[in-house]
Amino acid sequence: MQEKNSKRKTTVWLCTTAMFMALNVAMSSFGVPVPGGHLYMNDIVICTAAILLDPFAAFMVGGVGAFLGDLFFYPLPMFVSLVTHGLQAVVISVFSHYVLKKHPVLSSGIGVTIGAVIMVVGYSLGRAFIYSTPEYALLKLPYQILQAAVGAVAGMLLCWKCRIHQLFSNRLSKRFSY
Repeated sequence: MQEKNSKRKTTVWLCTTAMFMALNVAMSSFGVPVPGGHLYMNDIVICTAAILLDPFAAFMVGGVGAFLGDLFFYPLPMFVSLVTHGLQAVVISVFSHYVLKKHPVLSSGIGVTIGAVIMVVGYSLGRAFIYSTPEYALLKLPYQILQAAVGAVAGMLLCWKCRIHQLFSNRLSKRFSY
């Protein structure tokens, strides 16, 4: 009986992680045009999944999902995406699950704030390295800040105001353990 329950937890964890990873790939496949560039919405998925899932699943969704999205659509920065979004997701997840357990909204807010800083700095350094010019990184900096802010705010609103965290906790998180 214990083995069957363990397989069920693993299956639910795997399917939930895969669903969020597919959402990340889909949201990184297109961008909202803004003057001078595009705004990609995959940060919303990364922040939401990182608040809900354990750190390893968050890394899979954030890092590997962004890596696959870039591999399919724009392969040049795919390793930057793997490291940056992976680290961003792990930090958000660690804060959401292990820091300030009595204040989950505050800990998630701190996590997404630090995650946004990680994403902006990581992509700025990554762009400067990949394109061999710091000027290009500075040119794209406002869009990175906007993308990080939109992802952080929307992820927090989805999880806490729209009560996705409560639905997830009541329905799915009991089926797998952290």
